[in-house]
Amino acid sequence: MRILITGKNGQVGSCLVEQLEAQTELTFLALGREELDITDPIQVNKVVSEFNPNIIINAAAYTAVDKAEQECELANAINKEGPQNLAHAANKVNAVIIHVSTDYVFDGDSTESYNESDVTSPQGEYGRSKLAGEHAVSQACPKHIILRTAWVFGEHGNNFVKTMLHLAKTRDSLGVVADQFGGPTYAGDIANAILTISKQIARDNHAYGVYHFSGFPHVSWHTFAERIFEIALEQNVLVQPIQVNPITTLDYPTPAKRPANSRLNCDKIHNAFGIKQSDWQAALVRIQEYS
Repeated sequence: MRILITGKNGQVGSCLVEQLEAQTELTFLALGREELDITDPIQVNKVVSEFNPNIIINAAAYTAVDKAEQECELANAINKEGPQNLAHAANKVNAVIIHVSTDYVFDGDSTESYNESDVTSPQGEYGRSKLAGEHAVSQACPKHIILRTAWVFGEHGNNFVKTMLHLAKTRDSLGVVADQFGGPTYAGDIANAILTISKQIARDNHAYGVYHFSGFPHVSWHTFAERIFEIALEQNVLVQPIQVNPITTLDYPTPAKRPANSRLNCDKIHNAFGIKQSDWQAALVRIQEYS
């Protein structure tokens, strides 16, 4: 199996590279933005035709949620046109494309966990660009997996866990939003889920379509932060407790609206591929690696 990865330096891309390096039976090519501009169809077609992958994993994305409100053209280029170019190229060489998407395609107003078939209604430019990317991929390449995830954290890149640990070094109290709920998702678990899907597809499991993969149990950002600091204290990453005060979304205004409900139902991916939800609390045990 030959796997092409884009976005190799991101949270998920970095984990994919680490896991693939340990699997000698697989051949892969991992590229960052310096090596492949996914918004350039000529460059994409050249790389794909030369490497001739069985699977293309698109982990590249524009993820600056607030900046996207002003940089909508750039967000659309990276999140919609880039995936579209990759999907067209995948279709030309009869490859499968696995595209990472987001909970932001939903409005966040539901009181239940979102299923893959629920109506999408993104509330900001980031979510709209990601949804446009989903549509572009599904239209350009029948052999596609769209994997929506949420609240990603890990050893690489910027994320909530790293931000909390950094702030805790200089403050004795923090206000953290307590009225937004979701499932924190370890980037390494996302990478493992993608590779699990890749191997099953290679063995003729053709369950193409949209899937959800995120962490459990579902919590608020406030509860997530409390657990981060508890584990950090237990493992001496922090030397003294920090007070975590619950605040509301209205107390912490941002240019882009955040979903109040980012909980994703992950039954479909479990039924199709045997993949369990990310155990984010187990991932936090390695908290020294995030600080």
